[in-house]
Amino acid sequence: MFTARDCHLCERAREELTPLREELGFELEEIDIIGHPELERRYREWLPVLEVGGERVSVYRVEAEPLRRALAGQG
Repeated sequence: MFTARDCHLCERAREELTPLREELGFELEEIDIIGHPELERRYREWLPVLEVGGERVSVYRVEAEPLRRALAGQG
C-alpha cells in the first residue's frame, strides 16, 4: 500500500485492512511516498493506493471484493 504521513484516508485504509488481513492471511507492505519524487508523482493524488503483484486494486479506500479477487489470482 502506498501511503503518506498524516494521510487520514491512509489511516482509514489500515483500519479497513485489519480484518481482511486476518480473514485472508496476507502481509501488508506500506511504502511512504514522501521524499521519493517518482512515487509522489505517480501516487500522490490517489492515496492510499493498494496494489497486489504490481497491479492497482483500489485507490482512496479499501475495496474488499477486488482485493479478494486479486489475492485469489496470486495463488
